[in-house]
Amino acid sequence: MRLLATWLINAVALLALPYLMHSVAIDSFVTALIVALVLGFVNTIIRPVVVLLTLPVTLLTLGLFIVIINGLLFWMVVNLIDGFHVAGFWSAVGGALLYGVISWSLSALLLKNNEPA
Repeated sequence: MRLLATWLINAVALLALPYLMHSVAIDSFVTALIVALVLGFVNTIIRPVVVLLTLPVTLLTLGLFIVIINGLLFWMVVNLIDGFHVAGFWSAVGGALLYGVISWSLSALLLKNNEPA
């Protein structure tokens, strides 16, 4: 149930992006659901491999290269799915950052852990 809620939260975060960044466009809620699913798979499977391969550059930039990796993966998903548009690479980097902040905030707000401290 928690996985389904996280998927829906990520789709809502994607739908919020065009209202905050005019260089990002998404056609429908169904497209947002598909993009959220693909982004989840990409972040689960491909991102750890890319982070591991670029570890020296990430260490040299004190971790800032992770932002570029997130933007590249976001841009990759944009190119894979019709109905999801971003103006360019730097818009993808900004969109990935904003998407991460929105989805993290919504998850923290709506999916509070019921575990004792």
